[in-house]
Amino acid sequence: MSFAELGLSEKVQQAVSSAGYTEPTPIQAQAIPHVLARKDVLGIAQTGTGKTAAFTLPMLTLLETGRARARMPRTLILEPTRELAAQVEDNFDKYGINHKLSVALLIGGVSFGDQDAKITRGVDVLIATPGRLLDHFERGKLLLTGVELLVIDEADRMLDMGFIPDIERIVKLVPFTRQTLFFSATMPPEIQRLADAFLHNPVKVEVARAASTASTITQRLVATGREDYEKRETLRELIRDATDLQNAIVFCNRKRDVAVLHRSLQKHGFAAAALHGDMDQHARMAALDSFRTGEMPILVASDVAARGLDIPAVSHVFNYDIPHHAEDYVHRIGRTGRAGRAGQSFTLVGPSDEKSLAAIEKLIGQPIEWQGPTLAERPQSEGSSRRRGGRGERDGERSRGRKVKVRSSGRSQEPAEPAREEAPATRPAPVPREEQSNRNPRRDRDRPERDRSSDRGYQGRSRRDDDDERVIGLGDHVPAFLMRPVPVKKVK
Repeated sequence: MSFAELGLSEKVQQAVSSAGYTEPTPIQAQAIPHVLARKDVLGIAQTGTGKTAAFTLPMLTLLETGRARARMPRTLILEPTRELAAQVEDNFDKYGINHKLSVALLIGGVSFGDQDAKITRGVDVLIATPGRLLDHFERGKLLLTGVELLVIDEADRMLDMGFIPDIERIVKLVPFTRQTLFFSATMPPEIQRLADAFLHNPVKVEVARAASTASTITQRLVATGREDYEKRETLRELIRDATDLQNAIVFCNRKRDVAVLHRSLQKHGFAAAALHGDMDQHARMAALDSFRTGEMPILVASDVAARGLDIPAVSHVFNYDIPHHAEDYVHRIGRTGRAGRAGQSFTLVGPSDEKSLAAIEKLIGQPIEWQGPTLAERPQSEGSSRRRGGRGERDGERSRGRKVKVRSSGRSQEPAEPAREEAPATRPAPVPREEQSNRNPRRDRDRPERDRSSDRGYQGRSRRDDDDERVIGLGDHVPAFLMRPVPVKKVK
């Protein structure tokens, strides 16, 4: 099947041919005719199958008629991350070269002024993340009553990032008669509930089993130790020993680990860039550009890079941390093996990752092979116990009176005197009756006796050495200014 058989306009077909594409992917072949027929579509496909073009191309055809009005976009595309939103904008720039359509991008990290100026002039396509879209709406700069087509992309990622309440609010702001396109790689029960609420008699397009992985990806598990330094060493060995490694994405669960691992790789001579959600937009786009151009062949990233990023030539994916959610594994390794290319993925598995690994294998419906010894066969590392025990042993020997060698100064050293045995603590003398009246018997009964003379840094004497004299006022520590005589006037 060719793109000409899908019902796309001549301008769109010319743009697709100029981009070098001749045949549509399965999701594109099944979804595009229904979108052009103005039907709601529920699309389920694994990442890397061309879902973005499945709604971009028919939208360009539908937008050839009509015009945009100020502050009222004609179509709205919701994306979970800034990178995905910017990537959709690139698709409109690439396939809309023969159209005179206005496209606006509403994402964080960019000034409101420039975005407001575009919205005020009127846009045909509005691409936004939920948070920034609602910010503009609450400021009174945006009206959603003119939206004819709504696209909710990467819906399962929206669920993971907590955007579902925002999505539900946005859906209530757009017209009821809109056309809705709902795309997701996985279909958990919550996403199915949203699809039932948002779509009207949808056409379900499923080109692959939900949560399945591409057959072009070679998946391997690598056993590693529990300590971070062991994991970093294992990762470096994998990168050095990898065959046909052109570039690679290394995924971590936490932003802090991304920064630490990035510095570690650079310290060991690897050209690596970092990408996580706490970086500003300019730094994030610079990291992606350096990775796409090959300037930095290794990208250390959080799950912000796991969804929908179109980097077709990624040869390897390394899961430094096994993902908390099994669905994220599908998206992570989906960064490689795209468009029919071969790819390889390696997942580091530690002693505490067995439960997460079992959930992943259950989700994808197949076991993953081990490279090298399995986790049970891997010998337990003694490095961590040696590091933990080394200092403790030294402290213990020192506390037990271990002899420490003293550098000779030419004079004979006198042998150290043997340690004197401390006499057992004697019972404190009974408290006089006149002092007992000043004590709180309940408090003294609950408070254990404590010899503070052995406390570190304690300079005073033990309570057992105190005499029976009571301190009155300031005692012997009366300031000098209080000792000055005060003249008293006689009253006549």
